[in-house]
Amino acid sequence: MSDVKDQNTDQANNQENSSTNAKKLPRKDVIKAFWRWTFFSHANYNYERLQATGVIHALSPVLKRLYGDDPDAMKEALQRHMEFFNTEPHFGGCILGSTIAMEEQKANGAPISGDMINSFKTGLMGPLAGIGDTLWQGTLIPILLSFTISFGAKGNIFMGPILFTILHIGIIWTIGYLSWMKGYDLGKEGISKILSGSLLPTVMTFAQTLGPIAIGALSAQFVKVSTPVKLALGKSTLKLQSGVFDKLFLGLLPLAVTLLTYFLLKKKFKSTTVLLILVAIGIVFGCLWWI
Repeated sequence: MSDVKDQNTDQANNQENSSTNAKKLPRKDVIKAFWRWTFFSHANYNYERLQATGVIHALSPVLKRLYGDDPDAMKEALQRHMEFFNTEPHFGGCILGSTIAMEEQKANGAPISGDMINSFKTGLMGPLAGIGDTLWQGTLIPILLSFTISFGAKGNIFMGPILFTILHIGIIWTIGYLSWMKGYDLGKEGISKILSGSLLPTVMTFAQTLGPIAIGALSAQFVKVSTPVKLALGKSTLKLQSGVFDKLFLGLLPLAVTLLTYFLLKKKFKSTTVLLILVAIGIVFGCLWWI
C-alpha cells in the first residue's frame, strides 16, 4: 500500500516538474514577431526563397525563446524556416501565427515534426495569398480610393492622399494583427476549420463583387473621354458624342478606354507601356480630327 502511494507521489511530482519546465511564450514575443513581419516581410525578397528570410527575422525572438538553450534544435528550426515561403503578408499572417503555436508545442514535446510545420505553411500560403490580394488590392483599395480620390483631385491634400494613407495603413495593420494573433490562439486546427467552413467563400464572393463595382464607379467618375467630331448631314450637323454615343450608351468611350487598359494589363503589358499606348491613341485621333 505504501509502495502505491509512493508511485502516485512520484507521478504527481513528475507532472508538476514537467509543467514547471514547460516553455510558454510571453505575449510580447508573439507581438514582437508580428511587427517584425509587418515591416520586414519583403526586406530581403528574392527569387530563390522569396519571403523566407523575412520569416526567419520575424520568428527569431520566438525561436530563441524556445530553442535558445539547444543549439542543434535552434539550427534545425532556422533551416526549417529558410524553406521557400510566399504569401500576402497581412491576411496570410495567420499562417505564421499558427506556426508559432506549433513551434511552441513542438518545443514542449508534442509529436510535431519539422516536415509537418513546413507542410502546413506551404499548404496555406497559396490560398491565403489569393484571398489577401483579392480583399486588399481588389476591394479595400478601390473602396478607399472611391471617396478620397475626389478630394485629391480638388487639391485637398489631407482628405485625399493623407487620409487614404492613414485609413489604408490603419485598416491593413489591424487586419494583419488580428489575423496573426488569431492564428496563434487557434493554432493549426482552428485555422483549418475556418478555411474549410462556409464563412470564407461568402466573404470572397462579397469582395469579388464589391471590388469591380467600386472600380467601375471610379472609372465612370474620373475617366474623361469624348469626341468633338461632327457629321454634316445636309443642312444640319450631327454631333457624334451627344447625338450618337451618349444616346446609345452613356459613358461608352470612357468604358471602352477602361476595358482596353484592363485587357492590356491582363496581357502582361507593363503599366508604362499601357500609358504610352493610350497617349499614342489620343495623339492619333487628335491629329485625325485636325486633318
